[in-house]
Amino acid sequence: MVDAFKGPWRLVDSQNFDEYKKAVGIVIRPTIAISQVYKKTIYIKLGKEFDEITADGREVKSTVTLEGDSLVHVQRWDGKETKIVREIKDDKMINTLTFEGVQVVCKYAKE
Repeated sequence: MVDAFKGPWRLVDSQNFDEYKKAVGIVIRPTIAISQVYKKTIYIKLGKEFDEITADGREVKSTVTLEGDSLVHVQRWDGKETKIVREIKDDKMINTLTFEGVQVVCKYAKE
């Protein structure tokens, strides 16, 4: 199932992303690439916590798990937590991000 997530993805639609970015304190418009050949120095083992520097420069402790057909990515920093659930639907990657009651849904198309 993880293979379905591989490849570069471009943001094509989002709902409530501005509220999420404001709550977290970030300003980004992400492009995502998921690969088993790592071009960035983030090595993920499912279920194993790792150090991550986010696109906006936050240093977080992250854990990624496979739950059913979804990749669930939890980031923790300074007593805060955000959860990103990634799933594939109709050839789109749907990311649902939740932080302190603010939820955003972003749709990505494979490039």
